[in-house]
Amino acid sequence: MVNELREEFQCACWLDEHPKVRFWFRNLEKRRTSFRLQTSTDFFYPDFVCMLEDGRVPGGEYKGGHLADNDDSREKRAIGEVWASRSNGKALFCMPSGVGFGELRGILSDVQAK
Repeated sequence: MVNELREEFQCACWLDEHPKVRFWFRNLEKRRTSFRLQTSTDFFYPDFVCMLEDGRVPGGEYKGGHLADNDDSREKRAIGEVWASRSNGKALFCMPSGVGFGELRGILSDVQAK
């Protein structure tokens, strides 16, 4: 758990320093103003929500490597991908794991800076 929190903090720092991320916020669970997506049993609150330089909005759910492929993560990934696919190109979803942030790098690679 401690290692996962450190990795999530590193992910936040990485987002904060990325030139294609205009701003981001840590999406807190179960707050009236939090962004949430419906799951089969309750709600899912992606960890990070960003605004990119090109105006798109990615939501991201950080997962430690040991949790990246469990049933809960698979459901959240599927729901996030449906949300993004129905946004007419305005939203993106990713579920980075570990400290390489390859999935985040992938979605940010085609962002055009203003």
